[in-house]
Amino acid sequence: MAKRSDTQGRLDDAARAGWLYYVAGRTQDEIAAAMSISRQSAQRLVSLAVAERLIKVRLDHPISACLELAEALRRKYDLRHVEVVPSDPAGVSTTVGIAEAGAAEIERWLKRPDPIVIAVGTGRTLKAAVDQLPPMECPQHRIVSLTGNIGPDGSAAFYNVIFSMADAIKARHFPMPLPVLCSSAEERETLHDQALVRSTIALGAQADVTFVGIGELGVDGPLCVDGFLGRDEMLKLVESGAAGEICGWVYDHRGRLLDNSINDRVASVPIPSRETSSVIGIAQGRKKVAAISAALRGRIINGIITDEATSEQLLID
Repeated sequence: MAKRSDTQGRLDDAARAGWLYYVAGRTQDEIAAAMSISRQSAQRLVSLAVAERLIKVRLDHPISACLELAEALRRKYDLRHVEVVPSDPAGVSTTVGIAEAGAAEIERWLKRPDPIVIAVGTGRTLKAAVDQLPPMECPQHRIVSLTGNIGPDGSAAFYNVIFSMADAIKARHFPMPLPVLCSSAEERETLHDQALVRSTIALGAQADVTFVGIGELGVDGPLCVDGFLGRDEMLKLVESGAAGEICGWVYDHRGRLLDNSINDRVASVPIPSRETSSVIGIAQGRKKVAAISAALRGRIINGIITDEATSEQLLID
């Protein structure tokens, strides 16, 4: 038998302690006795299990304040789906809470017995949600990526979530084998004319549900930070009235896609029809309020998963 490394052995112990504490409901004293260690060691192992994300917690009890905010958002923007999670005033993570809620909603769709098409966008928050998915077998479903999976330097785009989903669930996956942004409108037309790409675009249009991240604009926005747009290009976009982007598609403060050279080069699948698909945005944070508000106002999305603080801003916007 191969000898366990010290690191692997400690993670095994942390996983065992975490299971005993969170699943079996044992106290730290009981864990210490069961594992023949001190209480302090048991406490450290449970903490390690959380720090290494071996433990994933979901809250099943609806909080009334969150429900009230969700209902107010539903009425204001005529939404199909709304979920509001508690805010963490002292938190530094931009994904905690909504990633778990996003994963739970994706999982609910994946558990449907009848075949469906699920379209997915890209982004840090959406990837964090997908990373929370448990292993599942869903051979009846098809998962299609709305965005290209090639970065500006030719490498795989890090926040493209189709491959993360492939690791978690057994369902047919259809990646978009293109760059996020083409070098020209002519190049996009040439690439979109390829048979494999045409079939992916057609499949995306059939999506029963779509999950997307929502990107703010500015020099700190994802399109700029990840190298898809230069600083000067981004500043010109903002000056022209751009408010946000979804799957690379840039829109103004009224939620209208801009007629400009950037959108002419976006290789992404068009966002599925909100008449036939539930298009759910997953985003939170003050810097994203303008982008989320515009997407809701223009009905680019008809569903939102966000937190209390963001929803309060959306309601007064």
